[in-house]
Amino acid sequence: MPVHDAVYERETTRPLACGTQSMIVGGHYLASQAGFAVLEAGGNAIDAAVAAAITETVVQPEQVGFAGIAPSMVYWSDTGEVITLPGVGPWPMSVDPTLFRASKGVPEGIRRTVVPAAPATYLKLLEHYGTLSFSDVAGPAIRLARDGFGLHPFTAGKIAYAADDFRRWPSSAEVFLPGGSPPKPHHRFVQADLAQSLQYMVDEETAASARGRIEGLRAAHDAFYQGDIAKQFSDYHKGNGGFLTFEDMATFQAELQRAQQVDFAFGTMCTMGFDGQGPMIVEVLRILENFDLTSIEHNSARYLHMIAEVLKLAFSDREYYFGDPKFTDVPKEVLLSKDFAEERFKAFRWDKAWPEMPPPGRIAGVDVPVLNTSERGTSDDINLHDTSFVGAMDKHGNVAAISPSDANNNSPIIPGTGLCPSSRGAQSRTDPDHPASIFPGKKPRVTPNPLMVLRNGRPYLALGTPGADAQPQANLQVLMNILVFGMNIQQAVEAPRICSESFPASFAPHTNRSGVLKLEANIGADVAAELARLGHKIEQWPAHCWRAGGVCVLQNEDGMMRGAADPRRAAYALGW
Repeated sequence: MPVHDAVYERETTRPLACGTQSMIVGGHYLASQAGFAVLEAGGNAIDAAVAAAITETVVQPEQVGFAGIAPSMVYWSDTGEVITLPGVGPWPMSVDPTLFRASKGVPEGIRRTVVPAAPATYLKLLEHYGTLSFSDVAGPAIRLARDGFGLHPFTAGKIAYAADDFRRWPSSAEVFLPGGSPPKPHHRFVQADLAQSLQYMVDEETAASARGRIEGLRAAHDAFYQGDIAKQFSDYHKGNGGFLTFEDMATFQAELQRAQQVDFAFGTMCTMGFDGQGPMIVEVLRILENFDLTSIEHNSARYLHMIAEVLKLAFSDREYYFGDPKFTDVPKEVLLSKDFAEERFKAFRWDKAWPEMPPPGRIAGVDVPVLNTSERGTSDDINLHDTSFVGAMDKHGNVAAISPSDANNNSPIIPGTGLCPSSRGAQSRTDPDHPASIFPGKKPRVTPNPLMVLRNGRPYLALGTPGADAQPQANLQVLMNILVFGMNIQQAVEAPRICSESFPASFAPHTNRSGVLKLEANIGADVAAELARLGHKIEQWPAHCWRAGGVCVLQNEDGMMRGAADPRRAAYALGW
């Protein structure tokens, strides 16, 4: 892919962080500070990223849960490998998919729970690539949960918005509505039960640490998956109509996998697997190789039409083909191939927008399922289905990127634990023919998707964002800003964005807003008018709207590490 001749120069609202020794960026400034303290204390990038991710489960509880999910990616400098951990647990083995068939998605509540994968993922990262103990990396999170911290206005606002959700369960209201009311911005917010659960894992680790660091980490794992926490989870589910059992917990282990890697003119793109939406970015970039990108003005109507329409093509293929590869026969090689992208390019038109999601690309020998993708709603409601991101680089060349997730408002906190087991079942489909359907032992197809770009076999960029279905769209636009238009990474993050909603949403009830294209207000009225003329149903967001994502980026170039954080959220980058 060619690099645009013009370099985009403008002021930014966040500093472009630079360093030569280490760099970290996170979705909350306290998480970045926790990770940076680990780097300063001698930990590596993996230690730091895990510390920051666990801290985010405390300081961003409206969008991240410790007992949630944590799709993760590591570049390990000793071997030059890029390894992923799906960070997502399966449906319990006792789930009955027929119970949900009549609904438009898995209803809120305890029955959308899947096995929580984040704790096992963090501990597997530490075991294979870290240098520190669970106690070392969880320490900042425990202190912030136990002693409290000043609540960011974004978090306070989303908790207040979801107050009626939390009131459905006394255990959730106790945490998120202290004294019966939502906590105020900038006031101390305490999560004592969460602190105790984390401390219990630390105590079990300490008791086993005489046998070595690895045995200590495994003891912390067993405390969560085979100890008191697992028993509390399974007992509550048994008594309240849930599916999660002690056996589901006790048998779960995090997986190490090779990243999906595809070479392009600008480097090698590394993504998560097809049990998430990460590979979409590869298909989009493949299709964009068929355009003369150097001739298109940044954020012009022509450019944004191209981006929106190519994204629609990839979202269609995600809808019809992506799912847990252990249960779904995903045509991986074809979907990421140049030949397939060239065929998909033929469905693009400069003079007209698709009025709805296009049909999927046809693949020889593969039957396309018959799915109901009709419009199911028109709301643009705020919800807490969200995610965060942390990325870290160290002086040894290691890089870690983690997208921890799972809000705490659509399923109950388990009494006495401060933990809400993963409600990611909300992203599974009730249609048995859907590639992301519900089935015992099958993972939901999830939205969080950290990315890396390699050059000459070494990390050049690592990035990720919250935002559900906005994630691949925000990541794509930031990548284009860097790789095609020559922006520095902070400029790339702050530039205005669009977001299509012309496909079934990943979260229940899977609303499809056919033809709708969101524009941040600073894109301009003339551009919006031209896009409307092409057939896009334009709806505006404010400038720098949080719904457009909160992209964080790490860059390693010419011996300098750089970090960029999105001002749309509470993100911040630190390095030296």
